[in-house]
Formats: sequence, structure tokens, C-alpha cells
Amino acid sequence: MGKAFPVLYVTDVRRSVEFYTLLGYEPTYQFPLEGDPHYVGLERGDSSLGLSDANWPEAQLGITVGAAPRFELFVYVDDVEAEVERFRAAGHPVLQEPATMPWGERQAYLADPEGNPIALATPI
Repeated sequence: MGKAFPVLYVTDVRRSVEFYTLLGYEPTYQFPLEGDPHYVGLERGDSSLGLSDANWPEAQLGITVGAAPRFELFVYVDDVEAEVERFRAAGHPVLQEPATMPWGERQAYLADPEGNPIALATPI
């Protein structure tokens, strides 16, 4: 069977690519190939993610994208505190400071450029 991955609808593809690149994703595909992208495929290890202009589902399917938050992404990192500071320094909002969770992880929350919560976690 083939691979499956989520596609996130975003209002500014380039801005979202910058955020997810900071999170460790690497762009692997862009459409169109030249100019402003309408879609970018990204990979981080075994994880894949697509970023699509929020106008796509309305143009293709007649579906209007709702207001944020529209999803939560949970990402394991080597050092939650260091990552939170890196994102804070880059101007991204921290929704929840690092804390030890009862299930045995250090966890924090950021907001992506669309306002969606991004959980960062490190097993203790």
C-alpha cells in the first residue's frame, strides 16, 4: 500500500513552509515549480506533510475552510526547552510553556502561522 499524509490548508503557503522548516521538515516538492507555490510537500524523517493554499478546497470541492484551529500536530523533539526558545526567538507564539506531563513527557505548545496548536514533546 502507498503512503498517506495530511494536507493542511493555509492562507500563506510560504509563511507556513518557513514555520515547518524551522520544525525540522524539508520541502521536497512544490507546485507550480516556479513562482508562488500553491502546494508544498514536506518531509521530516518518516513523516510527510502537505501545505496547500486554503482556496484549493473551495475551488475544487466547493468546501470553505473554517477558522483556526483546524488541527493539532504532535512532534517529538530532542529538547523541548531549547526548541521553545528557538521558536520564541523566531517570533512564533508559545501557547503553553514546557511542563512535565503525568504520562512521562516534557511537553509544550506553539502556534503555527494559522493559529493551530503544535505540541512539542520529549520523553523523560
